[in-house]
Formats: sequence, C-alpha cells, structure tokens
Amino acid sequence: MTMNQTDILTVRGLNASYGESKVLFDVDMCVKPGQVVSCVGRNGAGKSTLLKSIAGFVKNCSGEVTCDGKSLLGVRSYDIATMGIKYIPQDKKVFSDLTVRENLEMGSYATKDYNWDMVTDYFPKLKTLMERKAGFLSGGERQMLMIGRAILGSPKVLLIDEPTEGLAPSIVAHLKTVFGELKKKSALVIVEQNLPLVCAISEKVYAIKEGRIVAELVGDSIQANICEGHL
Repeated sequence: MTMNQTDILTVRGLNASYGESKVLFDVDMCVKPGQVVSCVGRNGAGKSTLLKSIAGFVKNCSGEVTCDGKSLLGVRSYDIATMGIKYIPQDKKVFSDLTVRENLEMGSYATKDYNWDMVTDYFPKLKTLMERKAGFLSGGERQMLMIGRAILGSPKVLLIDEPTEGLAPSIVAHLKTVFGELKKKSALVIVEQNLPLVCAISEKVYAIKEGRIVAELVGDSIQANICEGHL
C-alpha cells in the first residue's frame, strides 16, 4: 500500500485484540480527504473492530494510526472525536430518554457547533421530530439522528458502521444521497453489507477476511470484483 502526504487517515500494521483473542492482523489502509472508502466482508471478519480501533474504543492495539500526521493510538476516544474523527456505531443507540432536540444539544455541547440547519438540510424529517423522545424513533430516524449528531463540528473523517442494516429501501436511497453530499466535507469510511450501495458510492473498497485485508479495490475493479460477485 502506498501512503502519501495527501492522506487524511492512515493505518499501518494495525493489530487489535480483545484480551487473548486477536482480531486484526497487520491491517494497512489509507483514506484521502473527501473520499468514500468501504470495508466489506463476512460477519466476524473484523470490520467493526477496525473502525473501533481507529476511534479509540479498542485499547489493545499496536501499529500506527494517524490523522493529518497525528498519532491516534493510545489517545482517548473522546479526544479522537475532538480531533475530527467521528464514529457512528452499528447499534443505532441514541439517548432514548432525551428528545431529538436534546440529543442534538448533546452533540452541539461537545463540538460548540449549533448549526442544526445543516443537519435538517440533510435530514428534513428530523425538523418535525425535534420534541419526540429518541426512544420512540424508528430505526431509520435513529440513524438520521446519529449521523446528524456526528456531523456537528465538521469532522474530517466519519467512521460509519453498517448504516443501512435493517432499514427500508427508501431510507437506504436517502442515505445514499446524503453520503454523496457528506463527502464534499468529510472523508467517509463505511462498513457495509449492501454491496450495490458499496458499488454506487465507493471510490475504494477494502475486503477483509479473518482480520486481514485480502484485497484493495479502486475504480473499475470495484464493479468487477464486488458487484459482479467475483470476490
């Protein structure tokens, strides 16, 4: 893998484990500003662990992870977020007892960014749900809220884990459009099982198997290997 000064996020020789169980083995990755990079592979391949390791949620790591040349390994997850790397987990967990408005206020408090118009431009439905408790939102609405909360503060990189899992096709189509807009401001690293979506939005794809990168695809090779089922 070739890395250069234009990369916003670099991962080199990353190893990660949970206790004695090793999950990632010498993973290399590079992401440029405004690039959409997808990670694909079977359940248990290590895709989510990769995102969590970058975001500082997996402590037992070795290797190198840098953003804009600054090392992230060993840095607290909160500090990584303030450096501009936001992680959106797969579980779609929000502050259930708080309203949508209060959830956004939590995001604004951390980033000092109160530009909610940007959030509702991407997700107009949230504007009508501001006083609803987040625990009563649908899965798609929660995903909108989580992304909306994460983009406050204009992050450099968004790490998004399984954003379309369990969502209706209409919501998936809307997220596809949103991702196309978000990449104008942030790099996106997405773990995703929806391969047609991966092919539609990705400029680079990393295939992960048993904790290792087994393929790095760009351009036409994404269509040939992912969408046509050759990988």
